[in-house]
Amino acid sequence: MLIFSLAVFFLIITPGPGVLSTAGVGAAYGLKPGIKYIFGLFLGTNLVALIVVSGLATVIFSFPYVRTILLFLSSSYIIYLAIRICFHGSDIRFLKSHLAPGVLQGVILQLINPKAYVVNLAFYSGFGFYPTNFIIEVLLKLLISNLIWIPIHFLWLYAGVLFYELPMNRSSKFVVRIIMSLSLIFVVSLSIHSMVG
Repeated sequence: MLIFSLAVFFLIITPGPGVLSTAGVGAAYGLKPGIKYIFGLFLGTNLVALIVVSGLATVIFSFPYVRTILLFLSSSYIIYLAIRICFHGSDIRFLKSHLAPGVLQGVILQLINPKAYVVNLAFYSGFGFYPTNFIIEVLLKLLISNLIWIPIHFLWLYAGVLFYELPMNRSSKFVVRIIMSLSLIFVVSLSIHSMVG
């Protein structure tokens, strides 16, 4: 169980689309919108876990093009989120909405995020610690992973909110949002490289 907990911790805390976009939403929009976004990510990641545990993910990913489609959708969506975070409050027409990404956007990100499936597949197919009862093991893994997942995402949100609340001028905040956005795009490019190369 300890090895599983460590694996969950290190796989979740490392920068990926979920935690980086959480920090970005916090930096661009503040605490309350960030909490809503985290709730969406939470629902989405648990839906992905259920899809993996049920075996539905294996069926879905048995079609080679599905992985490519998900990679394209998630990459496009993350780039869109990065642009919204970066240019929040600007006068660019298609980004003019001041609405922060919320629950629905968090759910969508997790459902189309290939990393979410890979991580959950690693969690639920490996690290066995209760071989006599699969259901109890899955429930314990779900509980442990959520107990680790929640504080890590709030930690990343807090890091973003710190930037949001810092008494910086508008151009300095814009630079911070650019860095957050470029970090998200960098993660997308790494993801594309690992799946293509």
